[in-house]
Amino acid sequence: MNHLVLFGSIGSDLADMGRSTAKTFGVDWPHFFAQVISFCIVAALLYFFAYKRVLTILETRRQRIADGLANAEKIKSELQRTEAARQEVLDKANAQANKMIEEARAAANRVREDETQKAIAAAEQIISKAREAAAADHARMLTDLKKEVGRLVVQTTATVTGKILTPEDQKRLAEETARQIS
Repeated sequence: MNHLVLFGSIGSDLADMGRSTAKTFGVDWPHFFAQVISFCIVAALLYFFAYKRVLTILETRRQRIADGLANAEKIKSELQRTEAARQEVLDKANAQANKMIEEARAAANRVREDETQKAIAAAEQIISKAREAAAADHARMLTDLKKEVGRLVVQTTATVTGKILTPEDQKRLAEETARQIS
């Protein structure tokens, strides 16, 4: 209970001190309340006609900033999707280009093989023709040699025997010589 008396005496001391301070500074209570009412009216007018408009403008600006940030995020995600799609297209194009290069190499190898086979066939044909030509030349040369040997035998026989051979004798000697040479 002592505490209540103590608090009660402190409260009355504070009230006395407040009155004496108000008296020292010359507070006039009726004017003070009039000023408080005037201040409240001015504050209410400012709140309704100025502060609300400023708050509305600030809210609009905050909303625009939020929309701008949301749009920036949308644009960023769209850019990432576009970049991914671009990379995918580039990868596909590279794969197709590599496939085309491999197909071109394979085609070049096939053409090279075909041309090599054609060249080998042409070379074999040329060699075959050359052998045939060489064989024909050899046969012609043998025929010419046989005729020449036959002529020489006839001439030698005519010289050794000292008589002139008839065309039938010459033919017979040439044929005999050709048979012996063969």
